[in-house]
Amino acid sequence: MVYCLCNRTLDKKRRNSLTKEINKEELLVQQEYIEKVKAINAKREQMPLAHVHSFGCQQNVSDGEKIKGMLAQMGYGFTPETAFADLILFNTCAVRENAEDRVFGNIGALKKLKEKNRNLIIAVGGCMVQQEHIAQRMRKSFPQVDIIFGTHVMHSLPQMIYEKLSENRRTLSIPESDGVIAEGLPVIRESKVKASVPIMYGCNNFCTYCIVPFVRGRERSRRPEEVIAEVKGLINDGYKEILLLGQNVNSYGKEYDFGFAKLLSELDKIPGKYKLSFMTSHPKDCTHELIDTIADSRHISYHLHLPVQCGSDRILKEMNRHYDTAHYLELIEYAKKRIPKVALTTDIIVGFPGETYEDFLGTVELMKKVRYDSAYTFIYSKREGTKAAAMPDPISDEDKGKWFRQLLDVQNSIGEKAYERFIGDEVEVLCEGIGRTADGLMTGHSRHGVIVDFNGTMDMIGKYVTVRIQKALPWAVTGELVSVND
Repeated sequence: MVYCLCNRTLDKKRRNSLTKEINKEELLVQQEYIEKVKAINAKREQMPLAHVHSFGCQQNVSDGEKIKGMLAQMGYGFTPETAFADLILFNTCAVRENAEDRVFGNIGALKKLKEKNRNLIIAVGGCMVQQEHIAQRMRKSFPQVDIIFGTHVMHSLPQMIYEKLSENRRTLSIPESDGVIAEGLPVIRESKVKASVPIMYGCNNFCTYCIVPFVRGRERSRRPEEVIAEVKGLINDGYKEILLLGQNVNSYGKEYDFGFAKLLSELDKIPGKYKLSFMTSHPKDCTHELIDTIADSRHISYHLHLPVQCGSDRILKEMNRHYDTAHYLELIEYAKKRIPKVALTTDIIVGFPGETYEDFLGTVELMKKVRYDSAYTFIYSKREGTKAAAMPDPISDEDKGKWFRQLLDVQNSIGEKAYERFIGDEVEVLCEGIGRTADGLMTGHSRHGVIVDFNGTMDMIGKYVTVRIQKALPWAVTGELVSVND
């Protein structure tokens, strides 16, 4: 087996220049490799099968859809079972340590499969392996892995697979780059009703606990015309919900003088029956203009996910978040005033290095003031290479666990009554599938992003219906079907 440490696709000079859009010539080169792999696969007695598993965030799921698109063009079918696969690809996440541990565990379990089938190709890509120390560990300790590729070279996957098939080449490709944008990659979407559309990549904020800027690169926005064209195409194809993605969507379009609020306003003008939502917003870049745009829109979700992370100004400064609790609460109050019954959710980290119990109580107090519909709470996870990883951390894991449970108790008590404000309302719901609150019910989300279970039938999936809300649960509402709208 030949092993290639450097990226054969990108020499050093080109690696350093790839900070924006991949040119058409490079994508045409990759299309040639797609055809070469397709020709190899066509000679097989049976269609080769690929197993693709994306860990982590919605951005990773979106990347996984593009990976599947390229693999399909290369002549691969797909299987949910690793045992039946000719190619296994893990698209990884690096946000928390337990996500990395899961990946290593899954890769280790593939050793026996590789021993049984020496022709099996195992590839690992994404944020996790963009970290040099992780990539080198994988190279040395997991010889069953054939292709290791970072976040900036996903578009070059066809060449890596071809070199494996034709030369038995083992490839590690984690080029140094501030990030790229590759337009026009094929996509196989997981849903026929809901679609994710990345509008930007990377992050410039460098929160001290976060590895994302190091693995996703600096902020770079897709051209507005590309985003608008993609969303128009999806709506024309019958998609009913579009999720706009970015590490910090509120920073969108600075290089084009075309901000996020303006993008939302332009997308909202597209004719059709659909819902627009987005994630994730950073409080430091959230504006009254954005909130006004949501309030005055026809299609944008009345749901604002605004990660606060902590209710202590001292800790927010240590986190490098660039706002204080007063600014955050002012945004919340403005959103409550402008958006009818706005749904508010957040992210919170418990046990940041140096956090005291008094700091933690500030988070509890803020949670009581805002009264979130739900909160995604996490105990701090140390990430090698971040500034927070070198900070003193005297608080015991036991204490952090106690704080975490205390915070959950507070949010659960708030969440038990949060959805009561919708009782009696008639809301429009996109029917998505079978409900979870009781047998015989269907489910979907309202414009507020609230889970709504109702009496319906399977033929309603993918259609908008009107439901009268009758009962509120801590995590959902139930109601009676009023009408089918399309």
